[in-house]
Amino acid sequence: MAARKIDRLIEIMAQLRHPTDGCPWDTAQNFRSIAPHTIEEAYEVADAIEHGDRDDLREELGDLLLQVVFHARMAEEEKSFDFEDVAGTIADKLVRRHPHVFDTKNHDPNSDLYDNWEEHKARERAQKYKARGVALNILDAVPIALPALTRAEKLQKRAAHVGFDWPSLKPVIAKLEEELAELKSEINNKSTPDRIADEMGDLLFSCVNLARHLKIDPEDSLRSANAKFVRRFRYVEKTIQRNGETVEHADLDALEKSWQQAKDHGL
Repeated sequence: MAARKIDRLIEIMAQLRHPTDGCPWDTAQNFRSIAPHTIEEAYEVADAIEHGDRDDLREELGDLLLQVVFHARMAEEEKSFDFEDVAGTIADKLVRRHPHVFDTKNHDPNSDLYDNWEEHKARERAQKYKARGVALNILDAVPIALPALTRAEKLQKRAAHVGFDWPSLKPVIAKLEEELAELKSEINNKSTPDRIADEMGDLLFSCVNLARHLKIDPEDSLRSANAKFVRRFRYVEKTIQRNGETVEHADLDALEKSWQQAKDHGL
């Protein structure tokens, strides 16, 4: 019987990491050096999804899977865990967190699925921190390495889950306007760059809070805004070039006119 493809991948990774016959680059890596590549591959998966390219998505998912296999191999070498342990751990977690699917006899069908999910996660976090002998604070489990917008949203959700949240949209918008006013004040007073940056951060945090209350993913929203900016700027470039100029040498009025045209064309 032919070996499963995942088994083949695990074997290939083991060969690449072989101390004498493996690849010098692969054998030189460690968890910390590989972590940035893992994050990058996750973003490339998201990019393939954004472009709707299924062939690209298949390839990028493979690249992301390689990261999991790579980390698992390094852990196996130090006798911490292996790929089977990784797969088993996530399988067990999925079963625990979905009692409405896997434990229907004991599950209350009228209970809120989101609340149940959060309660399961909270219990697991508490057990994990207890095992480490560390006190668990509400926001501790939100990873620092997350993109800033995503982490801000998760911090706010975690705080909101224990009741620390605005009750309606109106005070959220008022807080956003307040933060904008404070930023303007610091700018007008020619404050230090650190003070202005601090107020800028508060404004961005408030923007994320507004997005959360509107049930908009701030990361997706900003990604869409980036894509829109790229479309419009490309239109500006082409328009300026058709007029025999370059963007670098065009005046601001010409650039703004082309920009408005791009908006009028629905770009």
